[in-house]
Amino acid sequence: MQARSALFDLYGDHLRKRGGIAPVSALIRMLAPLGIAAPAVRTAVSRMVRQGWLAPARTTGGPGYRLTARAVLRLEDAAARIYRTGNLSWDGHFDLLVVTNPTGRAERDRLAANLTFLGYGRLDGSAWVAARPAGEADEMLNEAGVRFERFSAAHTGGAAGARVMVGRAWDLAAIGAEYATFVERLTPVLRSVPEDDQAAFRARSQLVHEWRGFLFRDPQLPPSLLPDPWPGQAAAIFFDRHATRLRPAADRFVDQCLADKET
Repeated sequence: MQARSALFDLYGDHLRKRGGIAPVSALIRMLAPLGIAAPAVRTAVSRMVRQGWLAPARTTGGPGYRLTARAVLRLEDAAARIYRTGNLSWDGHFDLLVVTNPTGRAERDRLAANLTFLGYGRLDGSAWVAARPAGEADEMLNEAGVRFERFSAAHTGGAAGARVMVGRAWDLAAIGAEYATFVERLTPVLRSVPEDDQAAFRARSQLVHEWRGFLFRDPQLPPSLLPDPWPGQAAAIFFDRHATRLRPAADRFVDQCLADKET
């Protein structure tokens, strides 16, 4: 697990609800059980400050960092998509983006990664589609200097035509297989968690980290556009059950790290 990803998980899953701020010393203590050393934490924090996700702040525990408004918006959206066992509503309309791709390869790759994270799938070189609008899309495209047009549209081919289009934009068979693999891989890990707060935090962190990865792959389509049965539904139930079970002990570990003073 990389330090930057672990920090996003930590702020999103624990610190966002505790004011979105923590001293550096506490961040180091919380990430130590994940095998992340202090220098890596400090380097990742500095990078997140440069990227506009964190800002320096004074805390009672010493120098620290708080979430920026941009980061809060991103993490709140991510949390809504992470804890999503219930079926998502859909009005039958797709959000369609037609973008003017940047000339540089790095910029094009970054644009594609950001749109994928927001739930969009590529129909062709410049057209992207999602089952529902992403509130961040306009801001992200404007900040990147990408020209775009946006449409709300229903498929004229009805449900059958919509499913064909979805098959062009996403490889649902591959995503479903990844969900099944997720459950198989995490089942033995979560079955053998020792009964102490740090171990629960470590296991829950791994669970959330791997589950968060689906934000970059699964557009969370409505059930009418998915295969039946859909492995993602069983995986979501599995995630919710174990995340809820481990939450109290993980919270105690986080609270203790925040309360401890740097020695």
